[in-house]
Amino acid sequence: MTLHITGDSAADALLTDNPLALLVGMLLDQQVAMETAFAGPLKIAERTGATDAAAIAHYDPDEFLAAFKESPSVHRYPGSMAARVQSLSRVLVDDWGGDAAALWTRPDAAGNAPDGAEVFRRLKSLPGFGEQKAKIFLALLGKQYGFTGAGWREASAPYGEDGSFRSVADIVSPESLAKVREHKKAMKAAAKAKA
Repeated sequence: MTLHITGDSAADALLTDNPLALLVGMLLDQQVAMETAFAGPLKIAERTGATDAAAIAHYDPDEFLAAFKESPSVHRYPGSMAARVQSLSRVLVDDWGGDAAALWTRPDAAGNAPDGAEVFRRLKSLPGFGEQKAKIFLALLGKQYGFTGAGWREASAPYGEDGSFRSVADIVSPESLAKVREHKKAMKAAAKAKA
């Protein structure tokens, strides 16, 4: 399995190999192009050397912000997003042993593998992850990251729908990226027309 989200092989390799990077990319996917958001974890790693939750959580906040602001910036809102990435990392350290993948791999209280609804609930409890972001990330896990928990398509609806081009979960090539962009553009136009 290799992700092809950013168009940058090094950034995509980090997303593929490091579940925290993928989670941070999703966190950053707000008010910037998807490729910019998901290339953010590589910029963070290159500028800080931090690639795990504990290192990010304990990084000096001022220095972490400075790394976000370096040109080209990690995000158009470096202050709030740097703080969110550190906040997310602290939750992962405190609640998940620093392991982002535990969100979708750790058994539930009864010792069962987590299903789609449980992973959705876990994602939604994270800082910066509302309902839509949690659904999109769950769809990404199911469509491209090998998550097979029961009911993941239903829990991530409509993003888990097979053959759709709604979100980053559907980007596997430049062509699929173009289709996702078309869908987003149509959704924005429809929302604007409604308002």
